[in-house]
This record gives sequence, C-alpha cells and structure tokens, in this order.
Amino acid sequence: MRDPYKVLGVKRDAGADEIKAAWRNMAKAVHPDHNQGDPTASARFAEIGRAYETLKDPRKRNLFDNALRMAEAKKQEQTIMQQRQAAREAAARAKAAQANAERVMEELARANASAQKAAAAGARQQQAGASEAAEEMVERIFGAQAARAAGAQGQSQTHSQQAHAQQAHPQQTQAKPHAADAARPPEHETTDSEAARAEEEHMDAAVAAGANMSLPLSLLTSLVRRFTGAGQPGLEKAPDEVATATVTIEDIMNGSWTTVSLPEGREVGFALPAGTTEGHQIRLKGQGFKLPGMQRGDAVVNIHIAPDARFSVDGFDVHAVLPLNIENAVLGTEARVDGPLGPVNVTVPAWSGSDKTIRIPGQGLPNDSGGKGDLVVELRIMLWEKPDAKVTDLMRSMREGLFL
Repeated sequence: MRDPYKVLGVKRDAGADEIKAAWRNMAKAVHPDHNQGDPTASARFAEIGRAYETLKDPRKRNLFDNALRMAEAKKQEQTIMQQRQAAREAAARAKAAQANAERVMEELARANASAQKAAAAGARQQQAGASEAAEEMVERIFGAQAARAAGAQGQSQTHSQQAHAQQAHPQQTQAKPHAADAARPPEHETTDSEAARAEEEHMDAAVAAGANMSLPLSLLTSLVRRFTGAGQPGLEKAPDEVATATVTIEDIMNGSWTTVSLPEGREVGFALPAGTTEGHQIRLKGQGFKLPGMQRGDAVVNIHIAPDARFSVDGFDVHAVLPLNIENAVLGTEARVDGPLGPVNVTVPAWSGSDKTIRIPGQGLPNDSGGKGDLVVELRIMLWEKPDAKVTDLMRSMREGLFL
C-alpha cells in the first residue's frame, strides 16, 4: 500500500477536515464514471478510498504512523551505515591517492635533482671552454703586444748605442766622412737633439705598449662571466572533490547554511547563494583534497532539491496546483493557495480551464541577478463529492444538444 498521505496529497499533521476535503476533491477527479476512457481510473479511485479509510480512523492512522516512523528510522540507519561505508572507502581511496602522489613527487624530485646536476655539469664545461678560449685570445693579444714592445725596445737601444758612440768619438766622425755623407743635404744630418728625441719617442711607444697589455683583462672577464638561473615552477593543483547536497525549497528561499559530507569523510559548510536551483554547482576554494607538494584542490557541491508534495521547481519558478470545481471555473472566484513565502490570494477569471495558469511575480526562487522567479499556479477542475442528478441531466443535455 502506498503512503496514504501522498495519495491524498496532505501533510502528516493534517487534520480530519483537511483529509476529508482532499479525499472529496480527488475522488471527484478520478471517479470512473467521469473517466470512462481511462482504464486506470477504477484502481486510482479504489486507492484513494483505501487511503481515506486509513487516515479517517484514528487507530489505523496511529498504527500507520508508527510503522512509517520505524521504516524511516531503519532507512535512516541504513543511510548512515552507507554513508559511513562510503566515507571509509573514500578515505581509503584518498590515502591510496596520497601515497601515489607522494611516490610521484619523490620521482619528480629525483628527476629534477638529476636534471640540475646535468645542467650544472654542462655549465661547468661551457665555462671551462669559455675560459680556455679567453686564455688563447689573451695569449694572442699579449704575444703580439709583447713582440711589438720588444721590437720598440731593441730599436731604442740601437739608437742609444749610436748616440753614445758619436758622443765618445766625435773627432773620428768628423775626420773621416764618407762620400755619400758629404753629398747628403744639410737637413738630413743627425744631431744630438734629434737622437735624443728619437730615443724618447721609442721609449714612449714601449711604455704605451706596456700600458695596453692590461686591456684584455676586461675582455677575459666578459668572456668567462656566465649567468644561469632556473624559474621556480608553480605547484600543480590537486583534483576537485565532488559531493551532492540535498536542500529544500525553504533552504534556498532563506539562503540557509548547509553542510555536506565530502567523500574523504570531512564535512564542509556553506551558505546557499542567490541563483541556486536544481543541478547548480557551488565551488568551495581550497576545501578539496590535500596532497603533499601540491596546491589544495576545491570542493564542488552539486545541489539537489528535495521533492515537495506542495510544489515543483522549474528553473527559478515554483509551481503549485489549485483545485477548482466546475462552477468556480465557469463563474470565476477568489482563492487562496500556499506559496514558498506563505499563503497567496489568487483571482481565478471566469471560464478558466485546467490548461490555464496564473503567474504571480516575485514569489519564486531568488536568482543571481537580484530578482526572484514566479509562483505559477496551475488550475485543476474537480467534480463534486457525490453525483448530482441535475448536473448530470444538464451535462447530458449539453452533450446531446438538448438545451432547455
């Protein structure tokens, strides 16, 4: 037997009058005489009758309530056991994943150390090659400059010796002139001042050559100086941890604080933000898996809205059903319907059929743009509790075209 409360569409704390009214309305709607084309009408009508027989009798209702509480307690106990088992399995998987991550990080560390050693060895080899090349260049530069300095020094010594010889034997030089010297013009004669000047110039050249020997040191420094660096790699992020939270319509309307159990066994809490609806995902930064050597992952919570006997949810709109009898559907009426924010007065226009809906703005779920969805009232035409002869005759006359 199905839950009689669900069959009649009433709450578990409904009073006797409310149960009776619900039974009347549903019995009218599913009566076999008015649903001759529906083969399931008799079964549904009988089910409604059994549900009403159970709930109208206080003793039967009490027995059913006790059995229902025991079943719910057993189901909750099973659910807790399943959650604990799932938490243990998730903890085991997380532990295995952590061990695998640690092994991977160790292998990466070893590989990184080997790569750094190889890079350091290559850098030393490159530095040694650069030093050798610089030394060869310095030797070539220094050798050429030393040769030039030695030549300049030898030439200056030769001129100096000639000058000293002229000073020591002036008479011999003047007494025995060569024929070529006699024919030489006067301006090419070598005097003491010219010899001294030539010696001074050669000494200056030698000093300049010695001074230029220090220039290749800066070249050597620029050749052997090498800059190396390795950027600090960014830490990889751990994978997300996914869970599902079941909430009610009232929780979403009030932005209630909600807790959810993660697969690894931890519980996290969060407030339901505006824009939450069925299938919505909420990402909690840094609340996921924590693995060594990695950034902590996120927790991703999938929102599921619990079924409600009064409402159904379509996006941010909340749908409710308003039963009507024939006369109110034809003539129109003022009615009252339950909404997520409380009872709402509804004006039903005349000649409103079961395919008509009445939309009440701002009575639905809060959206992410600062507004709210609508309350959509769906009209359902119900028959009287008992057949009425006059109404039956009127309907027969209308069907057969006999208008009185």
